[in-house]
Amino acid sequence: MPARKPPTERQRRLGAELRKMREHVGLSLTEAAAIHRTDRTTVSNIESGRFGVSTDRVRVWAANYTCPDADYVDALAEMARERRTSTTEWWDEYRDVVVAGLLDLAEMEHHAVALQAVQITHMPGLLQHEDYARALFAEAMPPLTPDGLDRMVAFRVARSRVLDRSQPPECTFIIHEAALRMRFGSKQTSKRQLDHLLKQSEREQVTVRVLPFAAGGFPHAGSSTLYVRGPVAQLDTVQIDIPTGAVFLHAESHLANYRAMVDRTGQRALSPERSRDFIHDVAQQL
Repeated sequence: MPARKPPTERQRRLGAELRKMREHVGLSLTEAAAIHRTDRTTVSNIESGRFGVSTDRVRVWAANYTCPDADYVDALAEMARERRTSTTEWWDEYRDVVVAGLLDLAEMEHHAVALQAVQITHMPGLLQHEDYARALFAEAMPPLTPDGLDRMVAFRVARSRVLDRSQPPECTFIIHEAALRMRFGSKQTSKRQLDHLLKQSEREQVTVRVLPFAAGGFPHAGSSTLYVRGPVAQLDTVQIDIPTGAVFLHAESHLANYRAMVDRTGQRALSPERSRDFIHDVAQQL
């Protein structure tokens, strides 16, 4: 038999939500298995994302857990449907070079209703010019092979095509002045990146706001954050970058903290109009 693919973050999330439902009503795995007329191992494997689950089973389990939120249950059922009917997606072509966390990020962006990002030292991935992305990945440790570098750049460019869809997610990018001024590659590369950023900011669904040095400190200033909004609030996700890849958070306490962080940071950023002028001024100084 072919090896079973490891579950994606989205698949693990579906299982985690079913586990939250069970724990909310205070049932053990054994008790839940008895109610669902299955065995304890099956419940555990579904909750961990190792086994798939049908849309009908999602709805039955939600009913057994007396979950009152119909929109939440509908969203989970849709996640189950996607897993059982989806074919190979574009990001599957990059499994030989891209770490699992970045593949999960591409899948998450694909399904997102809205995205809110706070970037401190790098341009947002979805707004990166190809030349800038190449210069950025050239700094990777351990160093990439020439072919690996080409594939990583191609993956980054492919991710940005989510903005070209007929119904793209609503995106708000808060970018610190440090990211505007930090140079990757040549002066020409930086200029092309800033021009590209201005062009992308003209998209109807894209809002770019600059957080200038003059704004002073702000929450979570030491790292970049992506807040991914799902079809219902319970399915929001926070993604943060670490040297070895991406980390995904979806506990209620994490969501509340990062939602507040993004909101407070946004209060200190320039308006979209003033941000465009600011980016233009930085580009002129190159």
